[in-house]
Amino acid sequence: MKVSIDISSKYKEPYAVIYTDKVTDEIQRMLDTFHTNETPITALKNEEDLIILQPMEIYMVRIEDGDTIIYGNNQKYRSRKRLYEIGQQLGKQFMQISKSTLINLSYMDSIEPGFSGTLLLHLKNGCKDYVSRTYLPEFKRYLGL
Repeated sequence: MKVSIDISSKYKEPYAVIYTDKVTDEIQRMLDTFHTNETPITALKNEEDLIILQPMEIYMVRIEDGDTIIYGNNQKYRSRKRLYEIGQQLGKQFMQISKSTLINLSYMDSIEPGFSGTLLLHLKNGCKDYVSRTYLPEFKRYLGL
């Protein structure tokens, strides 16, 4: 693929044009990257300290006892936002795997069969959760199964 960048003060905002005869997987990944809407997430480290987490610092977001819990590499945080709100902020690198869980696809470690047709997903930080049957087809599509 040929790439050309023209840097000039006459451009007020970035503008991309792709010339192609068809949309390939590579082109689609580029388009997805351009259209990402990832933004930082605010969370509570403890009951008082508000911190800012970048999407790549987040392994999993899960609803536990009515609270939204954000799991990092070795720490967890609480958010006041609902799961769907965080999902909208995090972008395409995250996938909902159950009614109460979002995962960062970059941090998947292993998958094992679960009960009733579900899969148990293990993340690199030790967290694990089931991929429910509702979200299983999309998850399998992502994995190419």
